[in-house]
Amino acid sequence: QVQLVESGGGLVQAGGSLRLSCAASGIIVSINDMRWHRQTPGKQREFVAAITSGGSTNYADSVKGRFTISRDNAKNTVYLQMNSLKPEDTAVYYCVANNWRDYWGQGTQVTVSS
Repeated sequence: QVQLVESGGGLVQAGGSLRLSCAASGIIVSINDMRWHRQTPGKQREFVAAITSGGSTNYADSVKGRFTISRDNAKNTVYLQMNSLKPEDTAVYYCVANNWRDYWGQGTQVTVSS
């Protein structure tokens, strides 16, 4: 079965950086489209970043230029490097794998203090 385990969240001051990791099992990240989404209380989950099986990347306008999605095929892991963090980036971040359907991880909390 597919399992996605996020890690790397935490508390950081505005302007700081964090790197989130998504360790995948039961699915190969290099041949599937992988995404990061986030959710704040009372709001719908929103798209953050994606990397296709071909290596193309796409970002939400709100994070473009600050966040970078990447993957390590050998570790079967996807990353989200987040720089210049803002308080509005505070959310639970979810890793998503698409293979005929979406598979979601359990999420990791990111809190950015002002």
